[in-house]
Amino acid sequence: MKCPMAESGETHAGTPSPTCSGRNLVVLSGPSGSGKTTVGSALPGRMDILISTSATTRRPRPGETDGTDYCFLTPEEFKKRAAEGRFVEWAEVFGHSYGTPVEELERAAKQGKRLLLEIDVQGGIQIKKKFPEALAILLLPPDDRSLRQRLSRRGTESPADAERRFAKAREEVRMAREARVYDVEVVNDRLADTIDQLVTLIQTRRKQA
Repeated sequence: MKCPMAESGETHAGTPSPTCSGRNLVVLSGPSGSGKTTVGSALPGRMDILISTSATTRRPRPGETDGTDYCFLTPEEFKKRAAEGRFVEWAEVFGHSYGTPVEELERAAKQGKRLLLEIDVQGGIQIKKKFPEALAILLLPPDDRSLRQRLSRRGTESPADAERRFAKAREEVRMAREARVYDVEVVNDRLADTIDQLVTLIQTRRKQA
């Protein structure tokens, strides 16, 4: 298995090491179609930050690499690791499990770097409850029309699936706002401007730390 997570024989208490500070965590959440992966992937080229590699039970898509894009696990292995407390957060999304391995926080702490978590709203809420000092950013599409267009032009899903994702996206935004844990909302209208805005937000937080 290429995924860099520790082998299942190694144990974790389920709590990140004391060197993992919430001040070094940046949560980027947003509904499907908000562009969080595109935006997040541009940040390491602009600042000293690592991108966390999530674990998932879904199958790899064309071009995805195990251990780089995701740590691909079987449902049984994911469930076992979750029971062992080896995810800082995890959630079910569209029938698949996604989670942030404890090892990712430890990796960033050892390197003395910030860690970017591109995760869904459920995971973002969990992280903010465990690490109140983490910077949590909610990325949003400009409007419902733009969101529908982004979801439909993926070309990988049926109209019914796209509509289901649209409904789920609106529910995620509602959930995020009701939780009141996200520090700032950023509307992803122009990609370059959005990236600039996130860079400014993260750098400002670093100066305040």
